[in-house]
Amino acid sequence: MTAVSTETKSTPITSVAPLEKVPLETYVPPAKPSLIGLSRAEIADRLGEIGVAPAQRKMRTQQLWHWMYFRGAKSFADMTSVSKDMRAQLEQHFTVDRPEVVAEQISSDGTRKWLLRLPSGDAFQKAHEVECVYIPETDRGTLCVSSQVGCTLNCSFCHTGTQRLVRNLTAGEIVGQIMVARDRLNDWADRETPTGSRLVTNIVMMGMGEPLYNFDAVRDALLITADNEGIGISRRRITLSTSGVVPNIIRTGEEIGVMLAISLHAVRDELRNELVPLNRKYPIAELLQACRDYPGSSNARRITFEYVMLKGVNDSLDDAKLLVKLLKGIPAKINLIPFNPWPGTKYECSDWEQIEKFSEYIFNAGYSSPVRTPRGRDILAACGQLKSETEKLSARERQALRAMAMTD
Repeated sequence: MTAVSTETKSTPITSVAPLEKVPLETYVPPAKPSLIGLSRAEIADRLGEIGVAPAQRKMRTQQLWHWMYFRGAKSFADMTSVSKDMRAQLEQHFTVDRPEVVAEQISSDGTRKWLLRLPSGDAFQKAHEVECVYIPETDRGTLCVSSQVGCTLNCSFCHTGTQRLVRNLTAGEIVGQIMVARDRLNDWADRETPTGSRLVTNIVMMGMGEPLYNFDAVRDALLITADNEGIGISRRRITLSTSGVVPNIIRTGEEIGVMLAISLHAVRDELRNELVPLNRKYPIAELLQACRDYPGSSNARRITFEYVMLKGVNDSLDDAKLLVKLLKGIPAKINLIPFNPWPGTKYECSDWEQIEKFSEYIFNAGYSSPVRTPRGRDILAACGQLKSETEKLSARERQALRAMAMTD
């Protein structure tokens, strides 16, 4: 890797990248669809389609909801409070399938990464795959969830951004990642976990994809996740991270009501245009105004600004000073992220001494400025490293990955 000169701050680092990618494919539902990801109203409609009487639909919907999202049932046969005839009828038409785990990697620090295969109704279409990461900590367990196969955007420092955008995930495929994690960790409400408490306590929409370019599915999945009669993870423990899709930021607060994180990474439009090309469509001033207007933001519900530390690119004290100035009046905390290298990247992580100086300035200005401890680097599970196994590594990337594994 070659360090980027500090002289590049006011000029583009590379050739201009396109703002957004176009999806290459669309979702094709299987012949026998899963009920995972449907709202209560949609489940009731499906039951009506197979002949369940109107007077029974609300009760049956509630039974299914409880078994799917509270107890984690993997089949209708497990739903013992539902009559045998009803179970047989459901089995004939539907499933409660979630994504299939095709690979699991466990980092030396306990981080787990799952490669998940998504079912499709198109026999000629290659199976789509996404990655999902679980990060255990002493006081919480955070699950990093994907929203797209690939990514709409082209952020130059992000491994996932080098992928094509294949398609958006459905609500069922998004909430299904949470269900898979609970399956693998034996973390459902009626099961004993090693600690005696739930292992997945926090959800972050920070995996593959830009959540706000798949708004409806992300909204529907997170409303299921936060439902007190189901998965039951508080909205205050769910964070949606966006690179700055301004029109949907206010909608996120109004229609989902979760915590907001902004992938900022630069304090000058010229540099952010390169690091986050979406900035050319929604520049910093417009993005920050949407944050000021975010419904429900307060000192108790601060907006997180994510800032990846790139050596010689965005890590000077002048950058720190301008960052503090830009965020004035926004209830905010700043999450400093040491850059996680990936095969083929041209960027380097800032020196630790420089990260500490940057953090100290922000802290002294009155902002919380934690430095995110890199997790799962040895299995490419850290922030910005996710890339579907369907995107094969080149020989050069594999060589670089082996070198990283020996030095990390």
